[in-house]
Amino acid sequence: MFIIYNLFKPAHSPSFRQLLIMFDIFSYIVTVFIINQCSMVTKFKNHLAKTNLAKNTVTSYVWTVQYFLNHYGEVNKKNLLAYKGYLVENFKPQTVNLRLQGINKYLEFTKQEKLKVKFVKVQQKNFLENVISDADYKFLKAQLKADGYDEWYFIVWFMAATGARVSELLHIKAEHIQIGHLDLYSKGGKIRRLYIPKNLRTEAAKWLREIGLTSGYIFLNRFGQRITTRGIASQLKHFAEKYGMNKEVVYPHSFRHRFAKNFLDRFNDLALLADLMGHESIETTRIYLRRTASEQQKIVDKVVNW
Repeated sequence: MFIIYNLFKPAHSPSFRQLLIMFDIFSYIVTVFIINQCSMVTKFKNHLAKTNLAKNTVTSYVWTVQYFLNHYGEVNKKNLLAYKGYLVENFKPQTVNLRLQGINKYLEFTKQEKLKVKFVKVQQKNFLENVISDADYKFLKAQLKADGYDEWYFIVWFMAATGARVSELLHIKAEHIQIGHLDLYSKGGKIRRLYIPKNLRTEAAKWLREIGLTSGYIFLNRFGQRITTRGIASQLKHFAEKYGMNKEVVYPHSFRHRFAKNFLDRFNDLALLADLMGHESIETTRIYLRRTASEQQKIVDKVVNW
């Protein structure tokens, strides 16, 4: 408004009519700016949808950009650094970097790469956190089976025996049980094969025959629709409480971690595990060579006697 006033600055104090004209011009400029921003965000969202990114990742990136534009307005170095400062003060490093990744993707899309913001350093821990133990995994499976929660028994087993991400688990169909694998498209556009072990295949096929499911998705809710990732996470917490387990280790990704740990304990081939997990870099997989915090404690208690 101040800039507009200077551009049309009269020799004497502006009349009420002149002020109204300047206000209309200002409102028009602001409206055009907002429309352009919204249009660009929509184009950005459509662009991301074509890049094989996970749906949740696309949603996260778009939400981040929309939040930034709503609260900071213009995209410039000063505002970007202010936003980064806000993130650092209020969130964990992993969350900060996730938000900054969304911003940087938007800057790439709008040809403003020079404004890209540096990520914050994440201190690498020398142990795995909140991974369900093999004993607790077997206990949970046994309890679910004994109490007749067959679908949840197989949900837990499939996650721990295939290394599937919970979003990938939902794509498993009866047809995949028959052939023993499921082909998935990774974020980089590559095909990753999710293998279903023979013993799991056999028991799952028997279960499907019993419930009369011969085709289509196998993990359904009471309405006959595919169960959601949120629904799985919520129900696992319920079972953890029901069976007196530590709720911190009973969550979908924990079983993917357990798959990796068990695989390396029985077959120490890091490169193969990286392929099975769908990791782009073997360095990502290397974390599974580390012990969990509880495993480290047991080893220290056993070894250190001086």
